[in-house]
Amino acid sequence: MTDTVTKQAHGSDTRRHKVTGDVHLVLRRGNEVLFGQRQNTGFEDSAWHLPSGHLEADESVITALIREAEEEIGVAIKAEDVQFSHVMHNSSSGGRMAFFFTVRNWQGEPDNREPDKCAALEWFSVNELPDHMIDYCRVAMRSIADGNSFSVYGW
Repeated sequence: MTDTVTKQAHGSDTRRHKVTGDVHLVLRRGNEVLFGQRQNTGFEDSAWHLPSGHLEADESVITALIREAEEEIGVAIKAEDVQFSHVMHNSSSGGRMAFFFTVRNWQGEPDNREPDKCAALEWFSVNELPDHMIDYCRVAMRSIADGNSFSVYGW
């Protein structure tokens, strides 16, 4: 059996596009947001980035955010404390949907639970974000500050 692609009249093929889902935690303490400094990842090492991770099979974006928060920074978040902030369709790796959620209430003190991938955790003012950030994250943070809930990046 061969894998053929049938072109429709408008030029696109009939295969469904598949995207990876990412969740990003905008953990707010007053006017500050928590960032981790990447290391040993092979992508943008030394850049500051929000706690984040991939959506797993059979997992809602809220469940994924709560799981990633516990795994990466050791905080417990209740679903009712998660506020949708932004979604970005990012061209990276063939297409990703990046969901950003703001959380202002949580239990526990943020702690670096992945020191093999994160060199440090640090709070930054939303008005003075770190100089070295992954660009799509900076664009999303700017969109959130401007009240825009959707963006497209890299297409």
